[in-house]
Amino acid sequence: MRILLTANASYVPPRGGATRSNLIWLDQMARAGHACRIVCGASPKRSGEGAALEFSGSIQVLAVEDPARRVQTLRQQIREFQPDWVLVSSEDLGHRLLREARQGVAGRVVYLAHTPQFFPFGPASWNPDRQAAWIVAQAAAVVAIGQHMAEYIQRALGRPAVVIHPPIYGDGPYPNLANFERGFVTMINPCAVKGISIFLDIARRMPEYEFAAIAGWGTTSEDRRALERQANIRLLPNPKDIEELLARTRVLLNPALWYEGFGLIVMESMLRGIPVVASDSGGLKEAKRGTGYVIPVRTIERFEAVFDEHAMPRPVVAENDTAPWVAALRELLTDRAAYERESEASRAAALQFVSGLDAGDLERLLQSLEAGERRPGAVSQVTIESLSPEKRALLLDRLRKRQAGR
Repeated sequence: MRILLTANASYVPPRGGATRSNLIWLDQMARAGHACRIVCGASPKRSGEGAALEFSGSIQVLAVEDPARRVQTLRQQIREFQPDWVLVSSEDLGHRLLREARQGVAGRVVYLAHTPQFFPFGPASWNPDRQAAWIVAQAAAVVAIGQHMAEYIQRALGRPAVVIHPPIYGDGPYPNLANFERGFVTMINPCAVKGISIFLDIARRMPEYEFAAIAGWGTTSEDRRALERQANIRLLPNPKDIEELLARTRVLLNPALWYEGFGLIVMESMLRGIPVVASDSGGLKEAKRGTGYVIPVRTIERFEAVFDEHAMPRPVVAENDTAPWVAALRELLTDRAAYERESEASRAAALQFVSGLDAGDLERLLQSLEAGERRPGAVSQVTIESLSPEKRALLLDRLRKRQAGR
């Protein structure tokens, strides 16, 4: 197969869960002998077309900084590369790449639904677009990164999504890094939508404990100043390996206030026995896999037409009571038995979950779909439901077995 992936995110280097997930899938397909290319965004220092991104397989990356030229490059690649499938990742807030893909290869578009705020549909969408939503509804397949997200897509769009959890956690073995005696209460990507208001208030109310924050894509200069003003919070540099950070972490805090797709860092922490205290927003509860310390929050329901330094709309953040968070943390930080119970339960649940993941699931999905004509512009309305009964039964049986094993 010839696979063309497109997104507005930068892939050189890869940053963020969606980008890392997509690269894992493409790498597996490249190693299996499929020709893979990416048309994506680029930072000013890394813009360049035709670069080769080497994992185990070889993926050609066309990184284009200018959005208009990026769309033109996608059009050119569809014409020249003649892809069997165009994978449109949801990091396409203006939906221009989605429209171009549909124009070039109608019937052969697969939508990778990572970030609900970027979808053209649903209550969490920052840029709802009826036409773009229709294109997603007509895609050959919609891939959701979790069951909670698949249910969200079904409600908002009225069509089923195939659940394929991205296997971004590595091959293991995963060291048990649980440490009741010492370590930080850590938060990744502190910013408004991720619940920095909760994190700051907890730190203020627990001055006897050390907290750590690792800035991410949403952390603004104002967020940094607020963190630096709090004496018991340390701003740590981004680690090259997540285990470097988790080895210094006693408890992970994830008080997200926007609608989360899944919660990859939750699973990464649990795999290593680190207890996680998380909000119940979106897919975070699913990521916790039935373990404890999931705290209900009042989530963000609307955003203002004002943008921060990262071009993110300013959220209207509701006030949340931090007392349940403080109580949960105090229990974990003072009660060894409670800490060890949660650590063991978290690690067991995460290991079981990850054991069922397979990077080849997306490849098998594409092979099971019946594509329209391989002529750019050919109109074909192919969905999961239009598979032959045999292919649909085979695909669903595999997915059910994998879900049951978790």
